[in-house]
This record gives sequence, structure tokens and C-alpha cells, in this order.
Amino acid sequence: MSWSFDNNKPIYLQIKEKIKFQIISKELETNQQLPTVRELASEAGVNTHTIQRAFSSLEQDGFVFCKRTAGRFVTENQELISKSRKQLAEKQLKDFISSMAHLGYQKEELPSITSNYIKQNWNY
Repeated sequence: MSWSFDNNKPIYLQIKEKIKFQIISKELETNQQLPTVRELASEAGVNTHTIQRAFSSLEQDGFVFCKRTAGRFVTENQELISKSRKQLAEKQLKDFISSMAHLGYQKEELPSITSNYIKQNWNY
């Protein structure tokens, strides 16, 4: 993982959001073990307490769970993951539509613009 932090937001929240995004995008799989607090702190270049705080917050939100003496693992709760993915997609769509409106596009133009873009550029 590449770690760079925004000075205007708490680092533990940025770490939490990055791990949450990795879970939502399925980069981290269900029941996959997360790195230890020390490993992740070393990799990110932060204090272990910062990682512990991020992990605790993820645990409270249900994205990870702890197995005593075995570490932390990605949730099995597919409903939570799907709901979070949908919320993130809706936020990104809202931002996209707002940006397109600022560029002067009308809502009637957006379906053909996005459809054409996908046809020409969908290489995933």
C-alpha cells in the first residue's frame, strides 16, 4: 500500500477509510486477515496507536472482527459491504452529475455521454 496523508483530516480516519474502501472494492476479501497493528504502522509510517484507533473504529462499524490471539479479519457481512458500496457509488454519481451540470450539460445529455464513454473506454 502507498500511504500519503492529508494534514486536514485525522490520520486514523484516513487509514480507516482506505481499509474500508479496500473491503468495499473487494481488494480485501471476506475473512482475509489484516496485517498486524505493528506491521501496518511500520508500513504507513505512523504510531501503532493510530492504527489501533483505525482498527477499533472499523470493528465498531462492523467491517472487521477480531479473533482472540489470531488477529483481525474482514467481515463476512455481505449486506454491510453491499450497502456501503451502494452509498459510495451514489455519492460519486452525485459528484459526477454536479460536475457535469457545472460544465453546462443538461440531464438529458448525460445518459448518451456516459454510455459512449463506457463503450469506448471500458477496459476493466
